[in-house]
Amino acid sequence: MSTDLRTPKSILVTGGAGFIGSAFIRLLFRDKSFTGRVTNLDALTYAGNLENLAGHVDESRYTFVKADLRDMKAVEAAVEAHAIDCIVHFAAESHVDRSIHGPRDFIETNVLGTFNLLEAVRARPAIHFHHVSTDEVYGSLGDTGLFTESTPYDPRSPYSSSKAASDHLVSAYHHTYGLSTTLSNCSNNYGPHHFPEKLIPLMILNCFEGKPLPIYGDGGNVRDWLYVDDHAEAVWLVVRRGRSGQSYNVGGKCEKKNVEVVHALIDTVARLTQRPRADFEKLITYVKDRPGHDRRYAIDCSKIERELGWAPRHDFTRGLADTVRWYLDNPKWIANVKSGAYRTWLDQNYAGR
Repeated sequence: MSTDLRTPKSILVTGGAGFIGSAFIRLLFRDKSFTGRVTNLDALTYAGNLENLAGHVDESRYTFVKADLRDMKAVEAAVEAHAIDCIVHFAAESHVDRSIHGPRDFIETNVLGTFNLLEAVRARPAIHFHHVSTDEVYGSLGDTGLFTESTPYDPRSPYSSSKAASDHLVSAYHHTYGLSTTLSNCSNNYGPHHFPEKLIPLMILNCFEGKPLPIYGDGGNVRDWLYVDDHAEAVWLVVRRGRSGQSYNVGGKCEKKNVEVVHALIDTVARLTQRPRADFEKLITYVKDRPGHDRRYAIDCSKIERELGWAPRHDFTRGLADTVRWYLDNPKWIANVKSGAYRTWLDQNYAGR
């Protein structure tokens, strides 16, 4: 197992008001060994919500900067003003369906935004840069096999293509300019605070509201599911101890067909709300498959296990129950999400209506 290589004192987290970024910031402030500062740079687009951090940060060591990564001057100013020595880059457009409807934002945010951050680091090469990416860059698997760090890239959507491009930029800046970089590719995350554009949170909220539970195609698409706190812990390990220039796959070792996930959610919601399972079963609706829908993703995370001693701590049943319970306990958060225009877009597009 690697020994500690880095001890960041002033971390810039991009997208820290989002689902995974906020989980990472919450982790930093729970970690008593971290005594440094956190600067959260977020544009607060539809999925960004500062309530995700309310009560979870030490205000004396935390700063929020509202800025867009596409604005190079704003990026430079944040890095300079807060004496940043480490950047952990979560911010990204990530909804595949929306990338199909409007790919421009994905290219500009995911590619140009990453480029601007790397340029800021190139001017300050003492900064370590960690880039958070996705297993979708690898394409689609058949019935067998796993994605490893050496799997050739084969992105199939505008979203995954934009993430693949940003991954390649990170690698190129490491090799060309000698920057200290690490990269992680994760499987599908789930957990509390998740904006309902992805499968699990959307199905939970639709169960609560009695809306259809739309399943693409035959529901046989397979994903590997990773609880968000487990992912945050993996990223923190890679930031501190990952080898520079290396990438690490982070998976939950939990392959499920989409239809299996929906049925598991129905079981969980029915149990926690004490309502009949049949109330939710009747909401299942099969809709036309989306274009270029990858059939199966599955992560081999043996490298991060072997080198850094990481392993997921949450099994799917426990993680799903914790997730549903959080949504039940946070009606104010749900009300704010429901009031947004993007929720209407989801109902009209993702739900196949």
